Order: sequence, then C-alpha cells, then structure tokens
Amino acid sequence: MKPACRKEAWLRGRPSDDEGRIGNPFLKIPGSTRLRTLPDGLWLNFGGTYMEPFVDILAVEACSTIQNLLDKRSRFAPSTHSLLCVCPTDWLLAPVARDDSTPRWKTAGVILHEPYLDISMPVREMRVLYGLKSDHYRGFARHQLPHAHEFFVPMEALTQENSSQNPALRALISRASVSSNFLQQP
Repeated sequence: MKPACRKEAWLRGRPSDDEGRIGNPFLKIPGSTRLRTLPDGLWLNFGGTYMEPFVDILAVEACSTIQNLLDKRSRFAPSTHSLLCVCPTDWLLAPVARDDSTPRWKTAGVILHEPYLDISMPVREMRVLYGLKSDHYRGFARHQLPHAHEFFVPMEALTQENSSQNPALRALISRASVSSNFLQQP
C-alpha cells in the first residue's frame, strides 16, 4: 500500500511547542543505544511508502564558537554509515500545532496505524543550517568550503525579530529542500 501523492509537509521536531511534556525526535547511528544527536532545531519531511518510509531532515545548529562549529559539523559529516531519526510515540501522537489537532503520525502520511512504540526511520537526505557569530561567519565564508548539505548564516539573521519573513533567509532555506534540486514547471 502506498500513501497518496502529496506536497512536502515539514514538521517541526525540535524545539517543539510542548517540549516540556514530551520527548522530541533525535538522530542516531543504527545500533547505538546511548549517543544521540539533538540538533538545536530539527525539521522532518516524511516520505516513501508504508512499507519503506523515510525522512528528510533539516537541522539547525547555533554555533557560539569555532570549536562548537567543528564539533557540530563532525556529527553531520558525510559518511558511509546510515543515520536514523527516532520519533518518540508521545511526539507522534501530539497535535501538529496548537490550532490543528491532527496527530503528527497522520500528517506524516507514511505511518499506517497509530503508533504505540517509538518509530525509527532512515534519513534519506540531510541538510544542515549553521548559525554563526558574525565574525566567525565572515571568516568561514572567506576561508572555508561548505559541503553540499551545509548552509551558513550569521546568527543575527536567525534571531532577528520576524526572521521567518526575511526574503534572503527564506530563499536560502528553500534551497535546502530536496525538491529544490529539480526544475519546477508552472
């Protein structure tokens, strides 16, 4: 059985509005039981079929020092092993938003039945947005080369009031979507 075709539907995994009550999705290497990656921000786009679901992720990392940036980059470095996104049951059962009571698992579109256990899905595609202090950002932009899955912004662009309305930031984030790799016909 295959879910109906749908547009991308990104769900916010971290931080969530109800973070105090429920757990949030996290990333891990298959088989690991202790080491988890908890990005500062995490957006999930579920896809695939009921039989072979996957998730695309956009992680947002705030980096206060260069050492902090290097540590966080190492967690998302290209590798030959797979990455899983673990979605806790409580998070999946919670409403999508305060004004929309639809449970997240239904919005995901690839989970056939209401979950009673945490669900782990393979990460198909990963993009990471790093927020850097202005001086670190200028130095990085001048002397480094980002990997294809990495995007960089000055921290002020992320934290300014109404940053979600910033056209330059919106354009950068739209390029971080997997669908941006394909020609969009009107």
